[in-house]
Amino acid sequence: MSKGSYISRPNRTLQIYACIFLVVLYTPVLFIPLFSFNASIYVRFPLSGFTTDWYVDLMSRDTVWKAMWNSVRVGLSVSVIATILGVLAARAITRHRMLGQNAIIGFVMLPLVIPGIIFGVALLVLLSRMGVPLSLYTVALGHLIVCLPFSVATLLPRFEGMDRSMEEASADLGENGWWTFWRVTFPVVLPGIIASLLLTFTVSFDEFIMAFFLSSTDTTLPMYIWSQLRFPREFPTILALSSLVLTVSFALVFVALWINRMGVVDDDSASQ
Repeated sequence: MSKGSYISRPNRTLQIYACIFLVVLYTPVLFIPLFSFNASIYVRFPLSGFTTDWYVDLMSRDTVWKAMWNSVRVGLSVSVIATILGVLAARAITRHRMLGQNAIIGFVMLPLVIPGIIFGVALLVLLSRMGVPLSLYTVALGHLIVCLPFSVATLLPRFEGMDRSMEEASADLGENGWWTFWRVTFPVVLPGIIASLLLTFTVSFDEFIMAFFLSSTDTTLPMYIWSQLRFPREFPTILALSSLVLTVSFALVFVALWINRMGVVDDDSASQ
């Protein structure tokens, strides 16, 4: 048996494990849209009937749309700022040798491994000591800390996979650093930038812990959902709202991954 055929042979055990993992992970999530069409306010089998009344009731609630607009505003601002910082960080890491570079990368990625409640409490204490009032701005600050590692992790492969000779050729032809980035680097890393914008927006839009500690009277959509869970009669409407959020979130994440992957494939084809 050749080495190539051995490497290409599928690992059945790993495939079975992956299937079981996906089933365990996503089966509970699939019950949310299922029960959002249930005619009863109680979550139980068998279903009482099919209805769209909960979605109709959802559309008439001004508080829902206000909370959603707050989440959209925070998400858009955080995604733009996190992506800009991610571009700068990824370019600095891949183009320059820095003292303690691995430590810097680990520090940037720290929010991925430290529980969000720790950052939430720490920011709440810091802002209260500084006399900064809680608002959507403080929520955006907390979301920025959470989203920045996702942006850097998305953009790093784009900068690492880019052929540096193109930038060197641009510099040899007399272009300065800014125009070299705008005309050469930016088009190459654009799929990663779009993917970072979509991914960080999704993470910010769904983030609850930071909003719980840092929000004031202007609540985000996850905070609104949490506040309504105390009322049993509101639960079906919350299921309908959660179903819409899940659908949009999954769509944005899949589009982000597809765009990022499409850019990598195009680069590989061009290099060949």
